[in-house]
Amino acid sequence: MPRLPLGDWVDSAVDFLQNHLARLFDAIGSIVSGMYDGIDAVLSAPQPLLLAGILAVLAWWLRSLLAGLLTFAGFALIDSVELWGESMETLSLVLVATVVVLAIALPLGIWAARSTTVSSLIRPVLDLMQTMPAMVYLIPGVVFFGVGVVPGIIATIIFALPPGVRMTELGIRQVDGELVEAAEAFGTTPRDTLLRVQLPLALQTIMAGINQVIMLGLSMVVIAGMVGGGGLGGAVYRALGNIDIGLGFEAGLSVVVLAVFLDRITGSLGLQLSPVGRRASARAKEPAGAPKLWNHRPQPVVALAGLLVLALVAGGIGLFGSSATTTAAGAADIGKGKKISMGYIPWDEGIASTFLWKELLEKRGYEVDARQYEAGSLYTGQAAGQIDIQTDSWLPVTHASYWDKYQDRLEDMGAWYGKTSLEIAVPSYVKGVDSLADLKGGSATFKGRIIGIEPGAGEMRLLKSTVLKAYGLDGEYTLVDGSTSGMLAELKRAYAKKEPVAVVLWSPHWAYDTYDLTKLADPKKAFGAESDGVHTLARKGFSEDNPRVAAWLKDFSMSEKQLTGLEARIQSAGKGREQDAVRAWLADHPGVADRWTPVG
Repeated sequence: MPRLPLGDWVDSAVDFLQNHLARLFDAIGSIVSGMYDGIDAVLSAPQPLLLAGILAVLAWWLRSLLAGLLTFAGFALIDSVELWGESMETLSLVLVATVVVLAIALPLGIWAARSTTVSSLIRPVLDLMQTMPAMVYLIPGVVFFGVGVVPGIIATIIFALPPGVRMTELGIRQVDGELVEAAEAFGTTPRDTLLRVQLPLALQTIMAGINQVIMLGLSMVVIAGMVGGGGLGGAVYRALGNIDIGLGFEAGLSVVVLAVFLDRITGSLGLQLSPVGRRASARAKEPAGAPKLWNHRPQPVVALAGLLVLALVAGGIGLFGSSATTTAAGAADIGKGKKISMGYIPWDEGIASTFLWKELLEKRGYEVDARQYEAGSLYTGQAAGQIDIQTDSWLPVTHASYWDKYQDRLEDMGAWYGKTSLEIAVPSYVKGVDSLADLKGGSATFKGRIIGIEPGAGEMRLLKSTVLKAYGLDGEYTLVDGSTSGMLAELKRAYAKKEPVAVVLWSPHWAYDTYDLTKLADPKKAFGAESDGVHTLARKGFSEDNPRVAAWLKDFSMSEKQLTGLEARIQSAGKGREQDAVRAWLADHPGVADRWTPVG
């Protein structure tokens, strides 16, 4: 049967939309971004514990004193693990997505409840939206809106929309038909019947749908961290890329706190706003033997007064409190707080060079935001002008596919490190395997696996398309997609047990100093006849906007000793302390900072 070119049709449709509706996508992105910035500004203004107090009073008012205390404890825990800013970003993402979903889902659900034809037409569309793997929605999000919070919110809206529509339709259809007929018999207009009879009685079901929308939104914004969505999703993605169990647990626990809080609050709102829910609550009796103190709820006026006082205090601190941020002073304050964004993939030289330049630029008065991305998202976002700098582009071979696609929208600042190589490596205790050709017929020794890194990495693309085929290994070995840290963790585990393992590596890399490894020779030059240089790339127009920084980047270079030493310092410092390690390394190398970023 001939292959159906469905993917090609979709690509053509996407190209058509990009070419003809670019302004529409820009407008949508601006609106969504503005909503997010506004909500995030409100949530970020007060001190963390004051906002935790406001949320605790809200939980006390809607549920009980125990719920209020647990809410405060949960948000205090988030602050104690230093993930407050990320949590507020995630909450902002969820709130924006929920508002937009409700604006679409409520009218669509009402229309479907009133029209069997509409219900039949949208049902398969909702089935498709709800069953499509969530990560697929990130692809068109990045294509149409670039990287950052906007594609994450758009993908979240699409993924979370179906339950909002379904539950709205279900709630209205479940309203007793006799009540609707009675309202119509008394001359009530269809509009009033909807607003005064159907919606109030369906509100509890609709609120259950809103609850599902919020929970799906929370799950999706974590996935959106892969495309620079930030928040707790970014923290989870960093933890996954670095195999950082501690950070992953802390970020996951923070998501749980947000999820439980939002779940309980929306559930209580459903009871309080719905006439059916209020009657059920009034009939419910307090469980026998339960302490009244824990179930106490304040009067609305008391709760509102408490919220108002805390909000005023929080707003006063946010508006009039002194800023804790400091910038460079005097002649060194060249940037004067100008913002520069950096992106990196979790390769060791990329992490080291990114945080090195983050520290160097901040010493010169710039405000730098450095975020981890998957390689494809990094290049796409930089080509769209959303990321200013990346310092880990391997050219002309490894990242050739990205460069060929985006070179007209990027500036090459030159190579700051040369003499690189790509290879597959095995521990030296594996005898008789010295070249890629020696892997042929030996899959049983390595369990039929070559442990890879990020699937979007240029080296992985080269292995799949060229190298394995050149040596006849593509049918014998499975190239395992994963992450750099995952590959290193597997290497460490196998090395400790003296087990055979084949891993995807490159030079320079600190692993060759830590372990006794054999670089497998490439006699057929399948990895390429010429070696790559590690280049710094900037978005188009960056040199005009930042001539001083561009000049610094073009003159920058590191020796192998400097680079491997910095990588080793970062490794010893541990995850999350990259910039501290850079500061310590710069202190041990006086003068290099002034040489790389001269003031005069």
